[in-house]
Amino acid sequence: MAQAAQGLGGLKYDPSKRARAPELNIFLALVGIVVMFELLGRLIIGDSFLFNTRDNVDTIFNNQRLTIIILQVSTVGIIAIGVTQVIIAGGIDLSSGSVVGATAMVAMSFAQTALVNGNPNPKAIFGDWAMDLPVLVPIVVGLGVGLIAGLINGLLIAYTKIPPFIATLGMMVTARGFARWWSTGNPISFPTQSYANLANGDFVGWLTFGLFSWKGINPVLIFVGLAILFHLIMRYTKYGKHSYAIGSNEAAARMSGINVDRHKVLVYVIAAMLAALAAIVVSSKNVTAQAAMGVMYELDAIAMAVIGGVALSGGRGSILGTVLGALIFGVIISGFTFLKLDAYYQEMVKGVIIVAAVVLDQWRQRSRAKG
Repeated sequence: MAQAAQGLGGLKYDPSKRARAPELNIFLALVGIVVMFELLGRLIIGDSFLFNTRDNVDTIFNNQRLTIIILQVSTVGIIAIGVTQVIIAGGIDLSSGSVVGATAMVAMSFAQTALVNGNPNPKAIFGDWAMDLPVLVPIVVGLGVGLIAGLINGLLIAYTKIPPFIATLGMMVTARGFARWWSTGNPISFPTQSYANLANGDFVGWLTFGLFSWKGINPVLIFVGLAILFHLIMRYTKYGKHSYAIGSNEAAARMSGINVDRHKVLVYVIAAMLAALAAIVVSSKNVTAQAAMGVMYELDAIAMAVIGGVALSGGRGSILGTVLGALIFGVIISGFTFLKLDAYYQEMVKGVIIVAAVVLDQWRQRSRAKG
């Protein structure tokens, strides 16, 4: 039978009209983009985008390019996981990039070592009491900065009813100003070795598989671990179900007994703390902190979510989709570099991709409404 009776008013269920999972469509798009760059590479520059073509290297895939792609997206991907939850709950967060800058400055100032080559640290922010502290101290302080920023965002949005765009825009400006004020615009450097090792360790063995291997991929492990964790949370817990309910219909969520205001605060706190974690990762990897860190990260994170199928209207999307969106983002940037296209073309194409993803999302919503 092509159709099965639904049992209500003669309605029929047609299996042939069942839509594919959005994540499958995004994955197919990722594969298509990789194939496109592979073909363009062969035709234009006579080299392979994905596979290794050097005789002195034993791996099948281009190890260096894969490493760069994944490392490029992992830090912003951590932020995108939080941004995805905010958008699903019907909000937006423009402050995450500035929270990265503010957190990096504060965390690095608590991670400094007292002596550099036997001399007093020339970039010291505090006295001896804040030098050579256990690595847990700058991590906790950094996450605390994210907690405060998220609380301010969430409380403003939930209890003063300020639009999320305005509240997080204010935080974006304030946090960036705070980052510059913290050290009067000067960079903060010379962390302890334990802090520097947070994002610069060796994790090779279990990723080798005889095909490729990666070295120093702590950010990737953090990104993947958080993606798995929050995918399960959004899919199977009350927190996730409430987020989708609020994003789909806030009034109905209130009537069903969900504490919408408290949940919004929690969502923004989680998003800001993930941005703070990204700041700790990037400052550790760069072994320095600057007030300009994280500029445009918020837009890249939103772009990853939108490319991954998260609806800006709220109520739809997934962490898995955002991970795939991040990979698409990384492949496109790496592909343009591979084809030796100038960086400003990359920025223009980023904008086109974001707009195209939103247009596609709107088209899908209209198609579902008609169907």
